[in-house]
Amino acid sequence: MATRDVATAIGEGLFAGLVGTAAMTLVSTLEAKVRGRGPSRTPAEAVEEVFDLEPGDDEAEQRLANVTHWGYGTAWGAVGGLLTLTRLSPTARAALHFGLIWGAELLMLPRLGVVPPVKEWGAKEVGLDAAHHVVYAGATTAALRAIERTGRPVYVG
Repeated sequence: MATRDVATAIGEGLFAGLVGTAAMTLVSTLEAKVRGRGPSRTPAEAVEEVFDLEPGDDEAEQRLANVTHWGYGTAWGAVGGLLTLTRLSPTARAALHFGLIWGAELLMLPRLGVVPPVKEWGAKEVGLDAAHHVVYAGATTAALRAIERTGRPVYVG
């Protein structure tokens, strides 16, 4: 496997991760509107905990949440891109990508103290959270499949 193959897979994955993040954002925003809840601040709270930050106000915290959400989702796309270098089917890649990103959330966020352990969430919340991450992994994989079908990398160079 050439370094260019790895670099291309990462670059294409980042693009696909952006697509996946957009799909997840759309679904979670619609879900929040239907349920009458505000946007999640959990991404900001995690960054605040890790880096010992204190945003100046609610608006700054929401901006931090948005930047973190988009950056984190886009970055996880690199993992999806690297999975294209395996012999796994697209369905298996999507399932593994889902498991990795959702598993990381379920371990990391309670450990940081920004959400309770998953056993305290309730079935409905677990299901909704899983669904959001299924949308992310599915959309990311679909974007990667579209790139694969073109036979060209996404970058110009």
